Amino acid sequence: MKRKAGRHSVFSLMLIFGSIVFVNLLVVFMLIYALVTFAYRTGMLSDPALDMTPRPVIVFLMVLVSFIIGAGTSLMASLLLTRPIGRIVGAMRELASGNYKARLSFGELMNRNPTMKEITDSFNTMADELDHTEILRSDFINNFSHEFKTPIVSIAGFAKLLKRGNLTDEEKAEYTDIIEEESLRLSEMATNVLNLTKIENQTILTGVTRFNVSEQIRSCVLLLEEKWTGKELELSLDFDEYYISANEELLRQVWINLLDNAVKFADRGGEIRVSITRGGDIMLVSVANTGSTVLPEERERIFRKFYQTDKSHSVAGSGIGLAVVREIVELHKGSVSVSGETGLTVFTVALPCEEK
Repeated sequence: MKRKAGRHSVFSLMLIFGSIVFVNLLVVFMLIYALVTFAYRTGMLSDPALDMTPRPVIVFLMVLVSFIIGAGTSLMASLLLTRPIGRIVGAMRELASGNYKARLSFGELMNRNPTMKEITDSFNTMADELDHTEILRSDFINNFSHEFKTPIVSIAGFAKLLKRGNLTDEEKAEYTDIIEEESLRLSEMATNVLNLTKIENQTILTGVTRFNVSEQIRSCVLLLEEKWTGKELELSLDFDEYYISANEELLRQVWINLLDNAVKFADRGGEIRVSITRGGDIMLVSVANTGSTVLPEERERIFRKFYQTDKSHSVAGSGIGLAVVREIVELHKGSVSVSGETGLTVFTVALPCEEK
């Protein structure tokens, strides 16, 4: 039914274009007829060879031939105009039905036209992004389900062991610690998802206050102390006291996510470096970690929702943290980027701030 409706709409569009061209040509032909008739009546057109044929018949034949040529021209013009539109409508309908593999092409000849090439490239880029987002969404559902299920199974299992009793105090303490750790892990995942949804729906930055961002970062480092000490990481904090006007709670999420990401991907016994510099009205905060670097082709993708560089999922995560970072930073009219060299990855956040 949808395809029939689509063909009907394209046919209707063709009739409209054809009618417009046809009416324009008809007006021209009527003017020509009027001029030719006027010329005959006034004697401006006189040819003895034409005396054998009534002049009105000659004029009528001229108009008829012009009419047939005009109708054919109108039909061809309408077909040429509506064929690309029909292809666009068809490709858009494929996308709307969930076929993100649909691509638009007008042929090699028409693609030489800059306008048609721009339309083709824009549509196919949009389709690529939708296809990629759909793949990421599916991966996220699978990954998140796995990440969500694992701690639940652990909590349920150790809770049953505690319920049975006959455990030593050491075992009770160990099982309780595991339940607490897994509960916090669940809470962190749920919080990231809720934060991302909330931030994406926020268009105006509110709750702006002036605070010591250096002290805020130090407190975030202490908050994650158990994680980085567990991997025997060395921390290097190289910055003075800096103040900024921003949403304090949102920026706290930025530093926690960046530090947590650095801890996850740093090699055991490696190093994490945090630095703050300021140039004019821009503040730069860098969080670097030793270990595997982010490939150049992945440096933009890692800020997308659900994207994970670790395809083996050996590192816990849901691919949301860096998306939250970018949303918050852009809400503050700033930017975030990633760079690196062999054995070092650096995330840099640029935030606007007042002149000293």
